[in-house]
Amino acid sequence: MSRQSNRGTESKKMQVAFKMYLGITPSITNWSPAGDEFSLILENNPLVDFVELPDNHSSLIYSNLLCGVLRGALEMVQMAVEAKFVQDTLKGDSVTEIRMRFIRRIEDNLPAGEE
Repeated sequence: MSRQSNRGTESKKMQVAFKMYLGITPSITNWSPAGDEFSLILENNPLVDFVELPDNHSSLIYSNLLCGVLRGALEMVQMAVEAKFVQDTLKGDSVTEIRMRFIRRIEDNLPAGEE
């Protein structure tokens, strides 16, 4: 099955997972022509509801935890991805945007003789 045809299924899984764990449903937009990159748009980010960044820590990406969770969860299903923040409501942007990029499918490396 091509990466292009997987788009809808994988997008839906990601939206359901966000709804289950954070109570929000992100929009999935800005697909790259190759189909290996997209943006997750969070209208409301529950991690920032009660947070204000002090002036001396304005470069802190407080919700970067989400990128680690996404990378870790997708690694558990044999997908290596890159996730990074593009926009952040804590920094005055109107939405939170996480850019996702598929790197490769991870192959299981079992010891010889074990299957």
